[in-house]
Amino acid sequence: MLQKTLTAAAIFLIVFGAACGAAPAARPRATDLGVKVGVLPRGPLDAITDVAGVAVGQTTIVRGDTVRTGVTAIVPHPGNLYREKVPGAISVGNGYGKLTGVTQVDELGEIETPILLTSTVAVPRVADALITYMLQLPGNEDVLSINPVVGETNDGYLNDIRGRHIAPEDVFAALRSARGGPVEEGAVGAGTGTVAFGWKGGIGTASRLLPKSLGGYTVGVLVQTNFGGVLTIAGAPVGVELGQYYLRASHADAGRIRYRADGSCMIVVATDAPLDARELKRLAARALLGMARTGSSASNGSGDYSIAFSTAPEVRIHASDPALTRKTEVLTTLAMSPLFEAAIEATEEAIYNSMLKATTTTGNGHTVEALPVERVAEILREHRVIH
Repeated sequence: MLQKTLTAAAIFLIVFGAACGAAPAARPRATDLGVKVGVLPRGPLDAITDVAGVAVGQTTIVRGDTVRTGVTAIVPHPGNLYREKVPGAISVGNGYGKLTGVTQVDELGEIETPILLTSTVAVPRVADALITYMLQLPGNEDVLSINPVVGETNDGYLNDIRGRHIAPEDVFAALRSARGGPVEEGAVGAGTGTVAFGWKGGIGTASRLLPKSLGGYTVGVLVQTNFGGVLTIAGAPVGVELGQYYLRASHADAGRIRYRADGSCMIVVATDAPLDARELKRLAARALLGMARTGSSASNGSGDYSIAFSTAPEVRIHASDPALTRKTEVLTTLAMSPLFEAAIEATEEAIYNSMLKATTTTGNGHTVEALPVERVAEILREHRVIH
């Protein structure tokens, strides 16, 4: 009863908070609505930053009537990533994208820079700025090669994407602002101009904790959502109930943005479990199942990638002296299943958060509405997802 009362009160404030000159209340996350995704507990922040040492920084770029874009930086640990690389892996759900750095990560199983997310045609400029940032770090004076990891989604519906408005200083600002703690979600950073399921998409995050009996590890996920399909929230057919979903339109209307399934989704998975690149590849692949649960069909034009890394200090790769790399027992294949579940649940919830927190956005001659919270809550109650 208390949960029902709190949820109803929260929805009332969101919908009517702007009345009488009052500032509108913040939009809710999935947990604020009472949505429970999966069986594992959330971390304290329910964010990728629940994984110790992980930091997130964002630059949101809104200029005039046409520019709606940005950069999101995920930093695996506070040290020099080139000198102290983390094990990493990338899983490709559908390869219609411009993810820089894939082949070296696949070959060596290492990530040596922060992971940056941005707009599709800005990838080369963002990667160039990331290289500059890394070369200028103290201790990197003799470095002759950097493998920047930069992912993207296409924000060209709400943003003047051809203008390529992201400058090096925007990238540096995202990197310098990277912090632990709560992560801003919705229409921010690399999610400023994105669209998901015909509604406003953006940046979302979530985390899951394993019980001590299974290692007590944390799995955190951050997503950049810009894809379509038939929105489903915790099993409830929200897209169908709202009357906005892929294949609903007539052939003549099929190109309208609200009916499209194309787009992309970037998923970044962090864990403190001591995993090698092989097991991280498997973990990254499972995160894509969380995306599927939300109603994505990974359409032809959807570039869907999952990047996973381990922050465990004992599995880091030391570039300056390989002898410093501590030999440790990594988790075996038999220990992976609980981590798979954690990645799936956190990815699913992060996608919901990216949409629930996003606000209606107008740009580049178009308007994309925010997911209607009150109506979504009604649908979730009707399908007994919340009470």
